[in-house]
Amino acid sequence: QVHLQESGGGSVQPGVSLRLACEVLGSIRSIGTMGWYRQVPGQIRGLVAVIRTGGDTKYADFVKGRFTISRDSAENKSYLQMDNLEPEDTAVYYCQAVVNQYDYWGRGTQVTVSS
Repeated sequence: QVHLQESGGGSVQPGVSLRLACEVLGSIRSIGTMGWYRQVPGQIRGLVAVIRTGGDTKYADFVKGRFTISRDSAENKSYLQMDNLEPEDTAVYYCQAVVNQYDYWGRGTQVTVSS
């Protein structure tokens, strides 16, 4: 069995930084693309950032250089560094990973940005 465990969410004020972490646990033979997505109530889940095994990254336009995705292959983890957070970033953030050629999702971690 494989599962993804997120950590690092919370409630912060605008302009503050947060770092989300995602750890892949279980019987792992390979990990491909890893990503972060977010969802606001009433809206569909959308891409925040993805990182491929070679390190290539892709970001949603709204990131505007504020977020950085990274991965630690030795630790089977991905990270999302979020700087200069805005109230519009409030959402549930989900990590995703292709593990053993199957797509897996975490349960989500809440990020709330409010003054």
